[in-house]
Amino acid sequence: MPATGGRHRLSKRTKIATGALALAIAGGALAFATTFGDPNAANAASNNQAAAVGQISCPDVASKLPAIPAQAQAEVTRNLDLLNTQIAEANNRLQTTVGQGGPNFVQNAILGPLADKRKSTIDRIAIAIGRRAEKPQGLDGLATCAVGGKAGAGAGNAGTAPAQGNGGKGNAGQNGNQGNNNGNTGNTGNAGVGKISCPDVASKLPAIPAQAQAEVTRNLDLLNTQINEANNRLQTTVGQGGPNFVQNAILGPLEDKRVATINRIATAIGRNAAKPQGLDALAPCSR
Repeated sequence: MPATGGRHRLSKRTKIATGALALAIAGGALAFATTFGDPNAANAASNNQAAAVGQISCPDVASKLPAIPAQAQAEVTRNLDLLNTQIAEANNRLQTTVGQGGPNFVQNAILGPLADKRKSTIDRIAIAIGRRAEKPQGLDGLATCAVGGKAGAGAGNAGTAPAQGNGGKGNAGQNGNQGNNNGNTGNTGNAGVGKISCPDVASKLPAIPAQAQAEVTRNLDLLNTQINEANNRLQTTVGQGGPNFVQNAILGPLEDKRVATINRIATAIGRNAAKPQGLDALAPCSR
């Protein structure tokens, strides 16, 4: 009997020890997975996240406008170009902030601010037309954008909106084609593409009168936005066009936009102090 009891007690101890060992092994595996992660799961999550980023799509504004009076054409064209710039900047933020923030990050940090910017720009378009003709109504409904489709699937606004503008320099057509070209490069790769470099404008300005500060700051920010947009185009159009594609489709239109923006800066300063001269020389950029 004692022997039998001893065997029974030994069996219980063995079971307890075995269970403890199993728990230790399981715990160690869990700790390893927690510390180092599952490479396959991590890669799958990363790939799924990148595939789901999509592209921002906004209602087309140019096609909803009435006939534009000649006196308002330049201002309307400028603001249509700005709408395209805003979309390009927002798409760049969407791509470069994947995985950041909570579930409402895209709406709060990208789509919301984009809608506010578009509303202000669309209002300026309506006001410009309204000075010379009947002011268009109901355009505010075009301010809200959404994320949809895969990147490169053709949100298309960057290509369609500028078609309204005939600013005399041919930028509308170039920008339109560029919008249609975005996203078609596939996997050609961006190695060796380089980056667009532009002369700094802020450091070349004289003292800025307080009355002009807000307008100057706004246009300096716009210069940065234009460079960011051009760099995005440079990256997403690798391998397209002939040897002069970058100059004709990216650097040329960028220079025209910079000339107009720099002139607005000089004019704003000139209303309250001596107008700075020679700033046009800062407009050309290079790669």
